Amino acid sequence: MTDLPLPVPAPSSGRLGEREIRGLLDERILVLDGGMGTALHPLSLTAGDFGGAEFEGCNEALNLTRPEVVLKIHEDYLAAGADIVETNSFGGTPLVLAEYQLAHRAYDINVAAARLARKACEKHSQPGRPRMVAGSLGPTTKTLSVTGGVSFDAMTDTYYEQARGLIDGGVDLVLIETCLDTLNAKAAARGVRRYFRESGVRLPVMLSCTIELMGTMLAGQGVEAYFTSMAHIEPLSVGMNCSTGPEFMAEHLRALSELAWTYVSCYPNAGLPDENGQFGETPLIFSEKIARFVEQGWLNIVGGCCGTHFGHIREVAALVAGKPPRRPQAKRKLALAGVEYFEPDETNRPVIVGERTNSLGSRKFKGLIAEGRYEEASEVGRKQVRGGAQVLDLCLQNPDRDEPKDMEEFLRYVVRKVQVPLMIDSTDAAVLELALKRSQGKAIVNSINLEDGEERFRKVCPLLVEYGAAVVVGCIDEDPKQGMAVTPERKVEIARRSYALLTGTYGVAGRDILFDPL
Repeated sequence: MTDLPLPVPAPSSGRLGEREIRGLLDERILVLDGGMGTALHPLSLTAGDFGGAEFEGCNEALNLTRPEVVLKIHEDYLAAGADIVETNSFGGTPLVLAEYQLAHRAYDINVAAARLARKACEKHSQPGRPRMVAGSLGPTTKTLSVTGGVSFDAMTDTYYEQARGLIDGGVDLVLIETCLDTLNAKAAARGVRRYFRESGVRLPVMLSCTIELMGTMLAGQGVEAYFTSMAHIEPLSVGMNCSTGPEFMAEHLRALSELAWTYVSCYPNAGLPDENGQFGETPLIFSEKIARFVEQGWLNIVGGCCGTHFGHIREVAALVAGKPPRRPQAKRKLALAGVEYFEPDETNRPVIVGERTNSLGSRKFKGLIAEGRYEEASEVGRKQVRGGAQVLDLCLQNPDRDEPKDMEEFLRYVVRKVQVPLMIDSTDAAVLELALKRSQGKAIVNSINLEDGEERFRKVCPLLVEYGAAVVVGCIDEDPKQGMAVTPERKVEIARRSYALLTGTYGVAGRDILFDPL
């Protein structure tokens, strides 16, 4: 089989630090580049440019076979006014590259992508005007919540390998973009953060989802639910790209700007494609539509996606020059999400938790699960939600059953039938993790306490931090005489101790802690 050349040599200097990047974002609106495919299309590349007929159409292969082509595109975008260029790695996971029999070259391809973009940025950086490289991680060709065909762990592994190449290649930022399914984004973030831990290098992470014409991502979440489900990774920015073009993004962008305590980005397509897949918005029309977002103070980062080229970025750069950036002001508060966003506040209390999907509390539900009638069992949950439940408690504990198997099978059905946040109820940390890997939203873990000292905290808290779940904490500790707190003073004492441990020792966000006074 034909193979591809080795990566291009590494450029000389290092990446920008997060503090410096944040300083630039506080100073002005930064400009992202435009579409890579849009820039490649007019070049009429042949199979030979890609390294052979078997690789034709794999744009990422060009990082190795025609690096000068990719380098010039980066340089042209920088010359047009871009502050940030994306690596040519949108489809650079082993999962996608396997379609071209190039999975074994994923690391090399991503290293080369990062080095080419780094080289272009070094050439165009000036004192007071540094240029940055964003390592692009696209959505892959599968969605965990919709198409299936791959496990959460396998998705994590494929993103890990791509992130390894991009980070070793010298990117300044990691960009998880064009997210269609929040579960994919969670797997990507998990893979990226795994390599952060292994390499000792931690870079700012940008997130960007794609909202379809129906007003949600492909897997059903809107921007509020998406942000809530991903906020635990402490992203540098959250935004939208691709999809509908700027015209239909306004309300979603406004909502995100009001909710997010991060910076906000937007880089749309050049309008909606026609029946031939062509994008009709000229650079001037495109920038005129973007102007509203700038005037409203919704943006920190702006650029273009499919159909946008150097002219679009030149117009956008001129538009934002001298304009003040958005000032993140949103408060960090408890919010939950299933497919839908849910914020407990004064208008919707008390919060109703549906308890019938619980093997320990419902004989009917327990019987359905025991008979393997998972779809019928999921109807119990759907009826609870139709009856007013705002959160759905799931407990599959049964000493006569295989709890992990039951939880996995039941979740296949219930996540398709209910849109409210889930409350995962199990004493087995492995079952909790299994459930969190199948929840695209922000779930609640029920529950932990100090009855056995910190043992339960040690097992569960890493899962809360890794997957972004809230947690119910009971006011009970290991005291042999008064473990179950009875007086208000004793309950407060245990709650304070639990809060200090959770936030100080285990890194759980204070807003995600729900106390049960028992």
